[in-house]
Amino acid sequence: QLQLVESGGGLVQPGGSLRLSCAVSGFSLDFYAVGWFRQAPGKEREGVSCISSSGGGTNYADSVKGRFTVSRDNTVNTVYLQMNSLNPDDTALYYCATQWQGTGINACVPTVAKFGPWGQGTQVTVSS
Repeated sequence: QLQLVESGGGLVQPGGSLRLSCAVSGFSLDFYAVGWFRQAPGKEREGVSCISSSGGGTNYADSVKGRFTVSRDNTVNTVYLQMNSLNPDDTALYYCATQWQGTGINACVPTVAKFGPWGQGTQVTVSS
C-alpha cells in the first residue's frame, strides 16, 4: 500500500531549527521527485522545496532559500527537510508528495498540482 508519512514537526522558538522526514512505503523512491509543501490557516497550499529523482536537482521557494535544505536517502526511502532560522511565517502544516520522473532527471519545480499522492502532514509552529 502506497503511503507517505511526515514527521519531525513541533513547536520551536523563532530562530530555531527542525528536521522534517518523509518516509515512503509501498513503492521505491528511485524514480520520483519529492516535494515539500505547506499550508497555513486560511491560505492556499504552497510549494516549499523539491528534490529531483536523481537527487542532483533541488528547488526552493524564495521565502525559504538559504534557510531550508532538502535531501534524500533512497536506501531508506526517505526525504528530509532541514529547516533553520525559522520564523513565525513558517508556521504551517507541512506535507510531502511525489512526482514520477524516471531516471537521470536533475530538476524539479514544487508545483502543487503536479505532485501526489500526499502524506497527512506534520505541524510546524514557530512561536515564542
